[in-house]
Amino acid sequence: MKRLLALIFVSSFSMMNVVSALAESDAAKAAATLPNIIIFLADDLGYADIGVNGCKDIPTPNIDSIAKNGVRFTDGYATHCVCSPSRAGLMSGMYQHRFGFEANSGPEKYAADNFGLPREIPTLAEKLKGAGYATGMIGKWHIGFKEGLRPHERGFDYHFGFLSGARTYLPGKTDNDPVIRNGEPVTTTKYLTDEFADEAVSFIERSQGTKNEEPPTNNPAKPFFLYFAFNAVHSPMDENPYSAALSGITDKKRRTYAGMLSGLDASVGKVLAKVRELGQEENTLIFFYSDNGGPTTQTTSRNDPLRGYKGQFYEGGIRVPFLMQWKAKVKAGGTYTQPVMGFDCHATALAASGIAIPEDKPLDGVNLLPFVNAESPGAPHDFLCWRAGTQKAIRVGDWKLVQEGRSGSAELFNLKTDLSETTDLAAKEVSKFDELAAKFAEWEKGMKPAQWKRQDARTENGATAKKGTAKAGNRVAEALKTADKDNDAKLTREEYPQKDLFDAVDANEDGFATLEEVQTYYRNRRGTK
Repeated sequence: MKRLLALIFVSSFSMMNVVSALAESDAAKAAATLPNIIIFLADDLGYADIGVNGCKDIPTPNIDSIAKNGVRFTDGYATHCVCSPSRAGLMSGMYQHRFGFEANSGPEKYAADNFGLPREIPTLAEKLKGAGYATGMIGKWHIGFKEGLRPHERGFDYHFGFLSGARTYLPGKTDNDPVIRNGEPVTTTKYLTDEFADEAVSFIERSQGTKNEEPPTNNPAKPFFLYFAFNAVHSPMDENPYSAALSGITDKKRRTYAGMLSGLDASVGKVLAKVRELGQEENTLIFFYSDNGGPTTQTTSRNDPLRGYKGQFYEGGIRVPFLMQWKAKVKAGGTYTQPVMGFDCHATALAASGIAIPEDKPLDGVNLLPFVNAESPGAPHDFLCWRAGTQKAIRVGDWKLVQEGRSGSAELFNLKTDLSETTDLAAKEVSKFDELAAKFAEWEKGMKPAQWKRQDARTENGATAKKGTAKAGNRVAEALKTADKDNDAKLTREEYPQKDLFDAVDANEDGFATLEEVQTYYRNRRGTK
């Protein structure tokens, strides 16, 4: 009897192991069918800065290959005209205005206490990680500084990058914003864009079990999600290893910018090459777009033929290069002309991964796959909206209403006949103007007011000026604000009102004059500390 019971126990235990192994095998097979997902997000890249959008002087073959192997969106938009809110829209899959994320932070030490993507808003990484993905984020975060709001605490297994809005590309320098690995500072050894590329490739290798090192080593059956958020081609315009090969560009500033973009393109190429090497190209969904339009004066970025630049809601500030590839699902060489938005990448990734969107937490993003594959008629969106304080815009079909806060009255444009927004039709098309204005007002009812303002040395919480210097300080701040055409809180040589003083003001020689540098310069001239 004891022997019989033992045999029954052993047989039962063996059967349980078999069932468990089969279940694990089925789970592995199911995971293997899920697509890998890569989102490349450029920083301050102009609409006309890539080859497939008309750029002639800077080769971008790797970025262009995504369009050639997939689809190019002619009317692809960022959710905002500056960096931080746009990134919050991508990670949340919705208008960032729904949770009051409407402004940049400014430098971390001056940021509002409540700055960041709220914990109650799940990120794309958190959703994909819950579905079994290995998740990695490389590069610029800019949507949360404090503990609990950093990438490795918001769904990413691995993060290598920095938290703020901009930093030097030069190796070995900590700058004011250190490069960190899962929250711990590290010292860089290469040009930063190149170092980011190496980290991205290494993450992919680990996720596929081809590189056994920590952190982390993932199950080879896991699909991966890589969010590669470049700080290129954002300033500062540091020296780079790519400009020398572009000697045909005679303008030094443009050549530096071209080198920065070439480095970005090379990094995209390294990641794409690794995906091909691992046999994952067919089943990898890839997006490429920019967080906002290019700041032309500062960097020589080009938004042609669009009007405006970063910091504005004219097309040049929000319409960006926008590409998608998924060889197994999307026909190569396509062009899609209906308006799409950055948060659509979020919704498309969820749909591709079979992740249902809760009915009580809907997204503003839309799955683009049935539209680009001609399975769904019509447009993904009835309208798209933007808001930044007094700046507002709405696009409905070919019509666009723009309220640039600095310019006064709202303007109405027909983008089909006037892509460059040169002819204001507000007085001529009153009924259309009223229609768009009413639709924007209705949209705005569902949004929260901005939860913070951008902070810097000029607006630091609780900051007080010494008696006798407040008025002078305010005059300097107002003068800088007036000259700051793209509202990035620093002036280039071209923006600076007294160009002969620029070199003396630019104390750190990074090509920009900040409020702190201007104030220091004038304090020194007065002989005060």
